[in-house]
Amino acid sequence: MSKFFKRTKILATIGPATNTKEMIEDIIMAGVNGCRLNCSHGSNEERDQQIKWIREAAKKKGKSVAILQDLQGPKIRLGVIKDNRLELKEGDEIILESKEFEYDGGLTIPVQYNLAEKVKIGEPLSMFDGKIKAEIIDIVSETAIKAKILNDGFVMSKKGINLPDTDFGGDILTPKDLADVEYGANCDYDYVSLSFVQTANDILKLKQLLLSYGSRAKVIAKIETKKAISSEQNLEAIVKASDGIMVARGDMAVEAGAEVVPIVQRKLIALCREHAKLCIVATQMLSSMVENPEPTRAEVSDISTAVVQGTDAVMLSDETAVGKYPLETVKEMKKVILFTQNHSRVATINKLPTSEEFEIYNAISNATARLAEEIEADAIICQTASGATSFAMAAERPNLPILTVTSNQKVANQLALIYANSAFCRPYSEEFGLDLVKELKTSGYLQTKDGQKDLLVVLVSGDKDKFGTDTIKVRNV
Repeated sequence: MSKFFKRTKILATIGPATNTKEMIEDIIMAGVNGCRLNCSHGSNEERDQQIKWIREAAKKKGKSVAILQDLQGPKIRLGVIKDNRLELKEGDEIILESKEFEYDGGLTIPVQYNLAEKVKIGEPLSMFDGKIKAEIIDIVSETAIKAKILNDGFVMSKKGINLPDTDFGGDILTPKDLADVEYGANCDYDYVSLSFVQTANDILKLKQLLLSYGSRAKVIAKIETKKAISSEQNLEAIVKASDGIMVARGDMAVEAGAEVVPIVQRKLIALCREHAKLCIVATQMLSSMVENPEPTRAEVSDISTAVVQGTDAVMLSDETAVGKYPLETVKEMKKVILFTQNHSRVATINKLPTSEEFEIYNAISNATARLAEEIEADAIICQTASGATSFAMAAERPNLPILTVTSNQKVANQLALIYANSAFCRPYSEEFGLDLVKELKTSGYLQTKDGQKDLLVVLVSGDKDKFGTDTIKVRNV
């Protein structure tokens, strides 16, 4: 039965290519488990409508779907450039000015962030996804800096600027982010992702802010800065402070070098498995399908590698936001995931899950996973109130489905992105795990093996008001 269940989840970005009720429904039906709403683009009103469409589509399919609010962070961009193109030559000295002025097409260029308050002379600067390299040579005023261009090329309006060696001093929540957090706290978001995280303290600040607004959303740290990966200790501290991480490979490659990305990805997936945290691998997974109906062989290999390494989810960005083939992209990603999981086991990690937060759950989950595989069970059933049992169970990376039942829809939505979890919201009872199996068996969602009448399941449960998860049962249903 397990071969039909997609254990690695798909997170898709909603944008112009998918911004209709019909298309959102189509991609969810095709295998999307979570939707990313990017605060760098669009309006709050558009996101309100998208949330409504996502929830309606999820209800129609009878599944839980996570919604992630992606904060822009200090994504520094150039302003509007005359004729949308400025040629630059090696040796040119440009001024990046944050104060409003009438741009005439010269080498004093508007920028949407006051770099003079943060940068130091001698620090590197790159623009347009690293296509232009420069070095900061002067702070010319309270609102402007001067940089020397190191290679020929060109820039365009609103292209990004990266400052890999610049310390933002914990000031990564911009006024726009603060406004988006305040507005989003009253929306139906399950996760909030923080861009350009440098230390664990960045995550703790956002968590405190969300709590002050009464939000129950979990926090995802986007790992994309040179400082975040500067040491093993800093990286692990960020993972432990967050509820999950996103391997944001695009800006990471620009800030730290493309060669570091595969190694950091492997480290982060292992850390998330060790600490029972959500891990999302993102950026360029099927980027050729923005324009083409089929992926490259390298892209297929990239997805397969992430699945074997044990990531919880893989993410589509431009592919579903602005691509020509959003639905085909989702189907292709699902096909690669299913083939990989059915022909290769997840790689082992050096450390077993040891999260202090889930210490008891880890022990029970480890025993459950070993038991379920030893007796060749059809599925693991988790009864949970907070979702902690299912997070811990997923960290074991069992080679079979995890069916989670909870009475809290928010918890079910958050678990939609967690490895191998199919989460359902049902009214609480002592037997609602087994009741769910009977329901899914009757509907045909669960099917017995050839020649067998019953489903063999391992059930993990407990008393939600007293001891939490403390019981493992084996049942034929």
